[in-house]
Amino acid sequence: MLFHRLSRLGSRIVKELPRERHFSVSGMRVLQGSYSQYLQSSAVTQRQSRTFQQAFFSSNYNLCTLFSTISETEKINVIFVDKDGEEIHIKVPVGMNILEAAHENDIELEGACECSLACSTCHVIVMDTEYYNKLEEPTDEENDMLDLAFGLTETSRLGCQVIAKPELDGIRLAIPSATRNFAVDGFVPKPH
Repeated sequence: MLFHRLSRLGSRIVKELPRERHFSVSGMRVLQGSYSQYLQSSAVTQRQSRTFQQAFFSSNYNLCTLFSTISETEKINVIFVDKDGEEIHIKVPVGMNILEAAHENDIELEGACECSLACSTCHVIVMDTEYYNKLEEPTDEENDMLDLAFGLTETSRLGCQVIAKPELDGIRLAIPSATRNFAVDGFVPKPH
């Protein structure tokens, strides 16, 4: 349904563009035609623009509120358990990976390869097998990297490969006490 509404919105914009004498790109006006034509028709164009904008935004009010509602409601609860046993509760938007969510919430989960599946530093342990079974199967590349992880368990995953989805609401993830990283001692990775 959302895709259908977006495609209707796109086709509507495309239909309206030929009627306009200009269109906006990153807040700058790009002229179609000569400057003198633009000056002669600027009053008419501005009136048409206002009319188009009013019609566009009033008829697509529901679409705009749909996007704001999705961004507000589509979050899941994730609980990180650090190496000291302290629980950290965060809200994660659906579609975001666990590594990015940890970095946004200042949780110390390393991500040396920046989600490129070239390390195991974002290793997390799913504490409940019920939630582990709801995850997609790890790829061969992820399994290869997990083989290098410190403290590997049966429910280990890479945080960069665990994507938040509604059925994972309430998942508990343990952060291992150490990682295997070939960086120089004292190196602190920068979250992206």
